[in-house]
Amino acid sequence: MTIAIHASPQPVVTPELELSDIDVFYGKAQVLFDLSIRVEKGKVISIIGANGAGKSTTLNLIVGRLKPTSGTVRFGGQETAGRSVEQVIASGIACVPQRRRIFGTLTVMENLEVGSYVKRGDKSAVSAALDEIFELFPVLKKKATMMGGVLSGGEQQMLAIGRGLMACPRLLLLDEPSMGLSPKLTLEMFRDIKRIAAGGRTVVIVEQNAYAALGVSDYGYVLEGGRVALEGSAQALLKDNHVRDAYLGA
Repeated sequence: MTIAIHASPQPVVTPELELSDIDVFYGKAQVLFDLSIRVEKGKVISIIGANGAGKSTTLNLIVGRLKPTSGTVRFGGQETAGRSVEQVIASGIACVPQRRRIFGTLTVMENLEVGSYVKRGDKSAVSAALDEIFELFPVLKKKATMMGGVLSGGEQQMLAIGRGLMACPRLLLLDEPSMGLSPKLTLEMFRDIKRIAAGGRTVVIVEQNAYAALGVSDYGYVLEGGRVALEGSAQALLKDNHVRDAYLGA
């Protein structure tokens, strides 16, 4: 049973993203159970939980890499059933994967250009996205001609996020953005994520570092065993005893 913690009534508006009653199987093994998640436009939502809870599976579902056995996925009010990954991305979703997966033998600028592929026919949009990224991450502009493989871990994470932003997404999905980063760099990274959202973009963060993720979020979902075990405002989840004991080390 899902428990809502001090959740304020949500307005009756069409959400940017809505997962309703989702079941997903890997072969005969069920990995998501009756999953329902609602993401309002312009909000930052965190999905937290331990390894194997179903967090990355949920992102793969959103971008179309996985198809639900039952239930629906809607983006901008439209069902994504039957769309390819490329069509889902072109509709306005970008996903920054775990471990960054940048191209080490391409320059910073070339990596960013790869991200702009879906907008290749709109030069003004690509130029505006590049300006946004260089304002957000000035180090990428300074190192635009350097190979991605020689960047530090923090810089590679900036590049991975920048590559996602080059698609001019309405919805940005971040899969474990703090992975491999020091506590100091993690704090800076989540500050940058908050700045990205401040421009009106919707952001979904999948993260094991619950404290950092909830600290920049409006609302959160806790997954356990492929189910939504808890949900509520980010501040309420930070104060919840179960969340504190299981995920915050307190």
